[in-house]
Amino acid sequence: MGRPKGKYAWTVTVGEKGQIVIPKQARELFGIQPGDTLVLLGDDKRGIAIPPKTMFEAFSHAVYETNEDEE
Repeated sequence: MGRPKGKYAWTVTVGEKGQIVIPKQARELFGIQPGDTLVLLGDDKRGIAIPPKTMFEAFSHAVYETNEDEE
């Protein structure tokens, strides 16, 4: 059984300082470069997600647009 198109899974090891290394294939796929800031999202039932920065940018724009509408 193959993986669904556009879906990926990797494993990482957490170091003594709580750090993880993002696999090279994932960094290349999502354009993650040294010095980039990432967003770490967590849900105690669903787990941890690190969305691509482009998704967060779209989300933040939507939040600000909503706030302007409410004022």
